[in-house]
Amino acid sequence: MTMHHPIGEAARRSGCTVQTIRYYERIGLVAPPIRTLGNQRVYDSDAVARLGFIRHARTLGFKLDAVRELLELSANEKRTCEEIDAIATTHLEAVRERIAGLRLLETELTRMVDACAHQTVAECRVVQALSDHALCETDHPPVA
Repeated sequence: MTMHHPIGEAARRSGCTVQTIRYYERIGLVAPPIRTLGNQRVYDSDAVARLGFIRHARTLGFKLDAVRELLELSANEKRTCEEIDAIATTHLEAVRERIAGLRLLETELTRMVDACAHQTVAECRVVQALSDHALCETDHPPVA
């Protein structure tokens, strides 16, 4: 027998918010749930598991398009996971690029803070560097 969970319970079990669940329904990541006689959404255990999958993938930084593709690919348990591995590998490479950019940013911020003599604002190295990018040693990437 399949358990049916009201939206609040599905949210609690999956770690999603009620608003997020409704959004995932609107964009087609989750099938529209069955409705009670009182027109309340109720989700079966498979839908709650799917919501948990989506939430975990999003927590790991996968974009919604990648999550959609991962869900479609994972629907057939007998298929090879080569395409899934490729999606994860592409995401891992992007994460590594962001980490490298953040390391450059950390170096630049450390240099700015260390150069600050804690004098007046007019002499503050942090304010000077923020006002003039040419004072930075690296062409650090913007933080997304």
